[in-house]
Amino acid sequence: MKHYIFILFFSISAIVVSAQQIATSSMYDLQGSFHNPSVAGVQKHGVIGATYRAMWDGIDGGPRTATVFGSGYIPSIRLGLGGYVYSDVTGPTKRTGMQMAYAYHIPMKNDAVFSLGIEGRFQQFSFDRAKLQASLGNDPAIGSTSNKVTGDAGFGMSYTSKKFQVGASVSQLIQSKMDFYQTNLGGGSAALPGRTQQAQLYRHYFLHGYYIWNVDDHTTITPNAMFIYLPNAPLEFQGGARVEHNELFWWGLALRAKQSWMISAGLRINKVFTVGYCFDIYTTPLSVYDKGSNGHEILLKYDFAKKKD
Repeated sequence: MKHYIFILFFSISAIVVSAQQIATSSMYDLQGSFHNPSVAGVQKHGVIGATYRAMWDGIDGGPRTATVFGSGYIPSIRLGLGGYVYSDVTGPTKRTGMQMAYAYHIPMKNDAVFSLGIEGRFQQFSFDRAKLQASLGNDPAIGSTSNKVTGDAGFGMSYTSKKFQVGASVSQLIQSKMDFYQTNLGGGSAALPGRTQQAQLYRHYFLHGYYIWNVDDHTTITPNAMFIYLPNAPLEFQGGARVEHNELFWWGLALRAKQSWMISAGLRINKVFTVGYCFDIYTTPLSVYDKGSNGHEILLKYDFAKKKD
């Protein structure tokens, strides 16, 4: 029961206050337009993939996120298309949503591309009171089961060359609002009506980039970094580096500031199919509470590109 109460408090707080509301990934830089619609299609070929992320593995009801993503390019009109769908479950709460990205590519010198992109986002949020009733009974503070759907939009720009990429974007521009759930604390009568808790989507600002360093003919090192800013919340940083050998296998180390260290590794099969795994070691107070809680993420990706000799 204590575990579920903790999860419920965390989930509600993350939406009602200005905490990060858009799911992130330990391997975000391998997932196309995950945080910036303008990078859709910059690879000039089709990509499809999926990830599964499990956080706080020692806690019942810990976050579980499944994502399917993809992108493509239409050269005749210089249009990149991308997007993803996801399901995020944390205890009695669930978010299901999708993002659709459209990017216009402007050719630059040396095969570089400057891109402008827009995105549409839709999200359904549900809260299942039944999962708590067995432990808490008909506590009026819990409220009723609800399913709420909301939409929003975003914009991004990026510059991508053979050696590096830099981009900036903003998501949830409209800052849509929705009635979160209805409590019965007032008694539910006309004289003492229940209270409706309202949630708001907040703008997320992203600044990201990477650089490809060719160490020799067989090895590349790719440092990457991303900053995330929300009003009234601390600036978030995620960054690290990935080392790739012979376009066959890679390993990496990264840091999510004040949250976790991330160790990753992956394999590229025939230079088109990627399998990746990331292990998160949390450094937050939660890790003390759970005596060493950590996270896992699995990535599968296929590139519809011509294999290089």
